[in-house]
Amino acid sequence: MIYRSYGRTGKQVSVIGFGGMRFEAIDDEEACVEMLVHAAERGINYFDTAPKYFGVKSEERFGAALRQLRRRDLPYYVSSKTFEASEKGIRNEIEQQLKRLDVETIDFYHAWCITDLESWRRRKARGLLDAFQRLRDEKLIGHICVSSHLIGDDIRELLDEGVFEGVLFGYSAYNFRTREAAFDAIRRRSIGCVVMNPLGGGLIPQNPDLFAFLSGEDNRSDDGARGQTIVQAALRFLVAHRDIAVTLVGFGNRKHIDEAVDAVEKFEALSSAELDQIKQSAAASFEGICTGCRYCLGECPEEIRIPQLMDAYNQLILRDEKEMISRLKDHWDVPMDEAARCVECGRCEDACTQHLSIIERLAKIAATGERNASTTS
Repeated sequence: MIYRSYGRTGKQVSVIGFGGMRFEAIDDEEACVEMLVHAAERGINYFDTAPKYFGVKSEERFGAALRQLRRRDLPYYVSSKTFEASEKGIRNEIEQQLKRLDVETIDFYHAWCITDLESWRRRKARGLLDAFQRLRDEKLIGHICVSSHLIGDDIRELLDEGVFEGVLFGYSAYNFRTREAAFDAIRRRSIGCVVMNPLGGGLIPQNPDLFAFLSGEDNRSDDGARGQTIVQAALRFLVAHRDIAVTLVGFGNRKHIDEAVDAVEKFEALSSAELDQIKQSAAASFEGICTGCRYCLGECPEEIRIPQLMDAYNQLILRDEKEMISRLKDHWDVPMDEAARCVECGRCEDACTQHLSIIERLAKIAATGERNASTTS
């Protein structure tokens, strides 16, 4: 395992972190705990969860695993988050989190899911930063961090607050252009950087031919990568960024852990020229892809299955209309006319961490459905 400094904190963290929102069998506590312990045995020491991952079950599984890690003297750092802004709300939340995680201190504690600067200013005005600083003074949290979905200059403004010791944001081979501004502040402020969605919510492994540029042009294996899986190639791209301390991977099973750790153990540093070439090869059409974060889930008053429809729309962006239709029909079993139920309330767009034009995309899907229905009738 490779370890890097987490900003100015003095902590050495594993370049691969365990993201706790994609367990395949969350109700099987023994299996989840075994996964977490196995990750620690393979050198992972950064474990990230949140109070709304599988309800509270992810934090509970982490707590059970952390007890085993302590008994076995395996090192770890735990990361979690809060949507709360007032001191009362934050204290009520963290009291329950500390119990579920069975720890005295949450090492990296994040103001969660900052999607726009105006909402951040409202949360700050309610006393969030003062509360975090008091929690740190009381040793209930180790470091003040932020989880952001801002892009461009907005994220730079957030990080220039000067209070954050760490930041978590989405970064991968297809959306790096919209996140590059963050690294200016990360370097200037010596902020620990953790990235999430390294595989685009499954988009990259599901489309290995489209992302084969991650491995270069030579010696590709059957899945489009050069001597490695496309997942390993995508992780290699991120590990090559020295400003990134941890790449969070949402592990579903033990095999996923081994694949990610193997990618690091076989890691050969990319030169600046190689890294630049990979970035140049990333088509501009990758921007605007839905990463499948599912924050829109449950927002629609018409109960439209927006995450599934946006996943299918990715195929329209990356491939063609035929692939989008196939994705909806064969993979999700969602009829296209479901998109026509949209009442344009905007709740899904308010919740979208990427600020996607969901209403417009739903209208295009609905129009495609109508057109196909007329040609087959």
